[in-house]
Amino acid sequence: MSTVSPVSPVAHIGETAGVVWKVLVENGPLSMARLVKAVGEPRDTVMQALGWLAREDKVWIEEDGRTRVVSLR
Repeated sequence: MSTVSPVSPVAHIGETAGVVWKVLVENGPLSMARLVKAVGEPRDTVMQALGWLAREDKVWIEEDGRTRVVSLR
């Protein structure tokens, strides 16, 4: 009988940060709504991943009226 340890929440956020990075590389700047849809994770997880990338100074988030646009630095 093998046991598989679940991925820790922090590791999952880190993995999602990698997916966010890849989506932005492939698609260029995206609105938050389009980014969340493209990543395919819950909005909270994508926001935490964006925080991770922002802390590392890897993304830029701009206000465009009522929309926030995310791009790579």
